[in-house]
Amino acid sequence: MLTRIVKLSFKTAHINAFQQIFDASHSLIRDFEGCLSLELLQDVSQPNIFFTYSQWQSEDHLNAYRNSEVFKSIWGQTKILFKDKPEAWSVVKLR
Repeated sequence: MLTRIVKLSFKTAHINAFQQIFDASHSLIRDFEGCLSLELLQDVSQPNIFFTYSQWQSEDHLNAYRNSEVFKSIWGQTKILFKDKPEAWSVVKLR
């Protein structure tokens, strides 16, 4: 199992737009083959910073999603709202 954490920083004026995109896309991502879970987290002290936390059966499943039309559509809507470049980590649980 692979966990994917993505840090997303938005322009303050675009927070609501991003949340609407996420709400509309959540089930598409969650239902994608290999996706085990998906959460959206918001920084407590900087409300324009969000994290997506998703779990995938494998890196191949994550890469299939990242190369899909679903991802391209969601990412195309989202990336224009960014304040800073997103950061991403793929991690595995050791203990």
